[in-house]
Amino acid sequence: MAYKTIAAERTVQKFIHMLLHLIAICMAIIGIHAVLKFHNKESIEDFYSLHSWVGIATFSIFILQWLFGFVLFMFPKASPGTRARALPWHICAGRALLYMAISSALTGLMEKATFLGGSYHGNQALTINFLGLSILLFGILVDFSLVFARYV
Repeated sequence: MAYKTIAAERTVQKFIHMLLHLIAICMAIIGIHAVLKFHNKESIEDFYSLHSWVGIATFSIFILQWLFGFVLFMFPKASPGTRARALPWHICAGRALLYMAISSALTGLMEKATFLGGSYHGNQALTINFLGLSILLFGILVDFSLVFARYV
């Protein structure tokens, strides 16, 4: 979306796109560290749920996507033909990662609801359900904005 929302030269847009994703990687590392630290403190097993598997897969593929994007499109930069062939794959992988991140967030909410057990009702249920729908709708709107941006 940095290419459509930031009025600047292509190289500036590309740099901002890369920088925002690098910040996301740093935030994900902090989040994973916090979860592992909490699990160790509470003696909770690591990587046992669908949420954790989808999350780790998303994080791993996201790092690979960032590295390939950096090498192909930023530095040292591939040939124009290679970049042209790689771009559709880069875009599709980015969209897949968006939906993987949404899936990870939604399975995390369901895992939290499961931990609440019988006390999952009232305000907590409304909060979890509203947050889940908000995450889903946000992801769909982001994807739509990317798909339809080429027609504007």
